[in-house]
Amino acid sequence: MINVSVYYQVKPEFVATNKVNIEKFLNDFKNLDSNKFSYSIFLKDDGVTFVHNSSYTDAEIQKEVLNVPSFLEFQKQRDDSGLNNSHKVEVLEFIGSSKKIL
Repeated sequence: MINVSVYYQVKPEFVATNKVNIEKFLNDFKNLDSNKFSYSIFLKDDGVTFVHNSSYTDAEIQKEVLNVPSFLEFQKQRDDSGLNNSHKVEVLEFIGSSKKIL
């Protein structure tokens, strides 16, 4: 299993647009096999820091998810908005969960 967390900050004036772009790609993710991945997004209480947590059964589904056109467009707009070097990606080792993840 592949587990990734991504953190980034956007400018306050881009928060609403970022939320709309997230909604678009999450809707498109519903067309994929949800038994093979999970993807969740959170906004920290500072109102500008987003956290994306994703889990994939394997690299094949990860590649499929990350190449959805609306997700690629989300990334482009996010990056073009000016992240001030706040973008951070962490690959996590899965240890356990209170419920079945994938």
